[in-house]
Amino acid sequence: MTYGSEKSDPAIVAMKPANNVPAGSAEPGERRAGPKDNPGSQSSRRAQKRESESQAADRIRQAAMRNPGERLVALLHHITIDALCDAFNLLRVDAAAGVDGVTWDEYADGLDDRLVNLHGRVHRGAYRAPPSRRVYIPKEGGGQRPLGIASLEDKIVQRAVTDTILVPIYETEFLGFSYPMFNAHKKR
Repeated sequence: MTYGSEKSDPAIVAMKPANNVPAGSAEPGERRAGPKDNPGSQSSRRAQKRESESQAADRIRQAAMRNPGERLVALLHHITIDALCDAFNLLRVDAAAGVDGVTWDEYADGLDDRLVNLHGRVHRGAYRAPPSRRVYIPKEGGGQRPLGIASLEDKIVQRAVTDTILVPIYETEFLGFSYPMFNAHKKR
């Protein structure tokens, strides 16, 4: 079999203790493998792709799968500055500005300070989404359809909450036939 059982090779472990190791050394024979998980930052990426997800989202997904009937509460701590930064970078650069008139380029100027401030307001409970800007789009058959355009900060918060918290919870509930239009679109 070329790839065995599709699992990674076991960690290489020294068979004999090292020579001249002082008594009481922490690792006399190097008899342990490295850590299995990345114990660093909670939202570090497994790969350098936008499709990869944060460890926080993965932990939320695992908790939702482990205890499907349990209510998940107190999840706001998963909204980190990194999650907000990822959400900002996933927004369309040419998206319309909300009522505050702030564009993506304007917000990107001083982004680190802005995200620290936004993160603090979200976690203190001081963040309040401003009202959406109302525009009307003409319909094919005549008339107009109202459209609300959120402010850039609101788009960032919405995206961070959706990607980090809501999607991992709800996708454990979906069945194969729960969203056929998404599956059909994906196959094209």
